[in-house]
Amino acid sequence: MSTSYLPATAESLDLASEAKNPSEAITILYRVIENPASSSEALRIKEQSIAKLSDLLREEGRGEDLRGLLTTLRPFFSLIPKAKTAKIVRSVIDAVAKIPNTTDLQISLCKEMVEWTRSEKRTFLRQRVEARLAALLMDSKEYSEALTLLSGLVKEVRRLDDKLLLVDIDLLESKLHFSLRNLPKAKAALTAARTAANAIYVPPAQQGTIDLQSGILHAEEKDYKTAYSYFFEAFEAFNALEDARAVYSLKYMLLCKIMVNQADDVAGIISSKALKYLGPELDAMKAVADAYAKRSLKLFETALQDFKAQLDEDPIVHRHLSSLYDTLLEQNLCRLIEPFSRVEIAHIAALIELPVDHVEKKLSQMILDKKFAGTLDQGVGCLIIFDDPKTDAIYPATLETIENMGKVVDSLFTRSAKIMA
Repeated sequence: MSTSYLPATAESLDLASEAKNPSEAITILYRVIENPASSSEALRIKEQSIAKLSDLLREEGRGEDLRGLLTTLRPFFSLIPKAKTAKIVRSVIDAVAKIPNTTDLQISLCKEMVEWTRSEKRTFLRQRVEARLAALLMDSKEYSEALTLLSGLVKEVRRLDDKLLLVDIDLLESKLHFSLRNLPKAKAALTAARTAANAIYVPPAQQGTIDLQSGILHAEEKDYKTAYSYFFEAFEAFNALEDARAVYSLKYMLLCKIMVNQADDVAGIISSKALKYLGPELDAMKAVADAYAKRSLKLFETALQDFKAQLDEDPIVHRHLSSLYDTLLEQNLCRLIEPFSRVEIAHIAALIELPVDHVEKKLSQMILDKKFAGTLDQGVGCLIIFDDPKTDAIYPATLETIENMGKVVDSLFTRSAKIMA
């Protein structure tokens, strides 16, 4: 960065545009920003320079320089309206967010800006930066710190009745409680977000986010049909905006179809709605749907291995597919052991095409859960299946007779009490 500044004029911006390389353009823009001129035209040119500079630094992956830019601009912020300051600060933070692997830098940058906004008494900007910081802390799995920050922020924003920010915070709180497996609080926060959203105009992207979170919570409660409707609404909103979250909404739609035993519909939905979203996310769901339709555990295992990033590392999909896999495994094992009274575990493992230790562990779990009556003879590696003990019909009949006799005695006692009175 040079110590000599350039005039804050359109010619200086043209000079930056004509620079031979990004480094030269960045140097020119820094020199324009350093100009102490404070006329309305100079301030306008500086704002344009800041926007171009943040874009160039983002493209060059210079996150630390973007952080330094916000510190350099603090004297400039005192010359422009607070709303423009908020816009510039948020745009620079957004630029840092677009650089890969900068989560820690974003957190420290947000903390710095919170301190600065607090000292400058810029409440409007501070609240938005704190909301951004809470989201970053949640992504970094710093749940307790994020929850502490949000609990104070939500009270403050409710008092000011800033509904648009309140929707964002309530949504964030819902996601946070869901990550902590606190479903009742997640639902309560989502209801609060919906209530605030109904009182104002909500941008389509935010409405899509509300629908996506609603679908996730309904799916968690095993209400897959309602969840599908919400995911569909979210997909429509994100698809219209060409938002990257559209593919995830579609992925969760397909998951719901599989979970309600309609895996055959998956291929049709992909061909009718998702041709432009074809990729590993949808290929993963298609592989799971094929495995489920064929009731093949081997294909299911193959899909989980081939699409580990899309299935295992997505906590929402992983949770539901684990349940689906267990159900499918239990159904297959019950069907295979039905003809036998005594069978080698290795034979069952060969039939179901899974490792012996995996099958043995699952069979012992099913016995403990009383899915069937039997025992494992580990000495010889056999499963012994018992006949289901038949309940003797005389016992329920006897209990019913005694109950009826009790009622008759109570009735006679009541009558005799009336006569004696």
